[in-house]
Amino acid sequence: MPNDSKKQIWLLRHAQTEWSENGRHTGSRSDIPLTADGEASARLMAPVVSNHPFELILTSPLQRARRTAELAGVLDHAVEDRDLLEWDYGDYEGITTAEIRRTVPDWTVWTRSCPNGETAEDVAARARHVIDRALAVEGDVALFSHGHYLRVLAATWLELAPHHGADFTLGTGTISILGFEHEYRTILRWNERVGGSEP
Repeated sequence: MPNDSKKQIWLLRHAQTEWSENGRHTGSRSDIPLTADGEASARLMAPVVSNHPFELILTSPLQRARRTAELAGVLDHAVEDRDLLEWDYGDYEGITTAEIRRTVPDWTVWTRSCPNGETAEDVAARARHVIDRALAVEGDVALFSHGHYLRVLAATWLELAPHHGADFTLGTGTISILGFEHEYRTILRWNERVGGSEP
């Protein structure tokens, strides 16, 4: 990768679902549709996303990510990649942090395990595969995926441990951009919502 690279990797978190709105852990095991508000916010991405000359567009196979890509105007050019699936929360799928803490006080996905699910390092390993795939093409890349996964990917991009994903708030229906300053990996934009205020 040349030191003056202008390459960008766009991270596009899927738009709102009922579960994301009420705080339920929506992982790789649940295929939840967008809400009406989610569909509206995904459509607002279209003028920005569909007019950008991406070399590669990848999407999680789950409908909330695919539908976001569709409404953003790029699904016809997107390739599914299972490495973009959300964290597998195992036994905690579909329940909230408050509910988990009734039996596991102080639990967070960043610091404790998900029984019968993935570890943070499992998610980071998948993120590294996606980063390698993105870096293998010359042009810009778009990744349609999920909140916790993209936060781990951002930490991995910056060569931080996966639990540092906790440091990056990421709303639904947002665009973030990874890139370079000279040879250094950096975040160029983060957690921006098109057509409205930042989350």
